[in-house]
Amino acid sequence: MTEVTTLNFLLLTVSGWVNRRQLDVIEYLREENHVLREHLGDKRLRFTDAQRRRLGEKGKALGRKKLRELGTLVTPDTILRWYSKLIANKYDGSAKRGRGRPRKPTEVRDLIVQMAKDNRTWGYTRIVGAMKNLGITVGRTTVADILSQHGLQPAPERSRGTSWKEFLRAHWSGIAATDFFTVEALTLTGLTRYHVLFVIELKTRAVHIAGIVHEPGGRWVMQIGRNLLDAVDGFLLGKTHLILDRDPVFTEQFRRLLRDSGVQPLRLPPKSPNLNAYAERFVGSFRRECLNRLVVLGQGHLRQIVTEYAAHYHLERNHQGLGNELIEESCQPANDNGEIHCRQRLGGVLKYYYREAA
Repeated sequence: MTEVTTLNFLLLTVSGWVNRRQLDVIEYLREENHVLREHLGDKRLRFTDAQRRRLGEKGKALGRKKLRELGTLVTPDTILRWYSKLIANKYDGSAKRGRGRPRKPTEVRDLIVQMAKDNRTWGYTRIVGAMKNLGITVGRTTVADILSQHGLQPAPERSRGTSWKEFLRAHWSGIAATDFFTVEALTLTGLTRYHVLFVIELKTRAVHIAGIVHEPGGRWVMQIGRNLLDAVDGFLLGKTHLILDRDPVFTEQFRRLLRDSGVQPLRLPPKSPNLNAYAERFVGSFRRECLNRLVVLGQGHLRQIVTEYAAHYHLERNHQGLGNELIEESCQPANDNGEIHCRQRLGGVLKYYYREAA
């Protein structure tokens, strides 16, 4: 009995000593918090999310009353609110679900935008019907939102005027374009600049070299115009529109000649080469593939170069805008087992590979 009493006394003594040590530590930490708060003054502490989580977990175990006694850096209510948020985040599934209705697939959105761009008079209801024909169900509000996000106005505003692309598409088979390009030739008197006038048919990409001259003038262009409008074999036969720039050589008299023959001249705005892109593309191809690799020796040599390239362009050159096909297919069927030959023009500058005909 005496041993038990002695053991209890020792336990009580040790417990009292530990409790006093804990109280001393708590008092020290409390005083340290007071000093820190005095240094901070009105400054607000910025805690990281990890720090908030740690304080929230520890503070929940102590409770609001004990937290007030400790004089914490933040209020007990704030610490307990952090703990509540920590629990709520554990069961929050909002990150795994979208906001509102599910977003339409990208291919559906792209199709709606394409329909609106290709058919500027179509309103929301018309687009909804067109999508329904394809087995895709969308609402007018969805169509309106998608078009608004892509900066497309409703049909009344979108349909005003006609874009250049739409005009070309509507008159594709009847449109031709004309333009000049210049070539510096080495002659006995030095470098001489020659002007080459050509006409291109937009639908087929066929090109006609209308003329080559040192200095073009209004009378020369008028004669070229008569040749192009010849009722028998004129290149503009059957054409309804001719795109041309504002070069002074395309005079009012020349434009009147076109109109009197049933061809409407379309004058481009100033400094707008992109509106005559097909003609510009032909000139670029001619220079890269041929002219930049040759030294032109006079007008006669230039005519030979232009003639050879025109033949290569129509018979032997594949065109990306035509599905990588030739403008004029050979009338002789190819022999799959025939021997391969190479046709060369201008000393090998232009080459064409083909099989011997059957």
